[in-house]
Amino acid sequence: MMEKIIMVEGMTCGHCEKAVKEALGELEGVNNVEVDLTTGKVVVKGEELEDSKLREAIDEAGYEVASIS
Repeated sequence: MMEKIIMVEGMTCGHCEKAVKEALGELEGVNNVEVDLTTGKVVVKGEELEDSKLREAIDEAGYEVASIS
């Protein structure tokens, strides 16, 4: 299982947190998504996680990816 840590900018409320979690959760291979609204840190766990697909899902949800590691 892989783990990616994504720093997301622009999340300000519970709705933002839910939108990011749902957007990432819909991706193939994603097993778990944890979002920390206070820090903007998102931890994604799953199989064969591609940075480009993670970034695209967050962008489409209306938020900006600062970094993926």
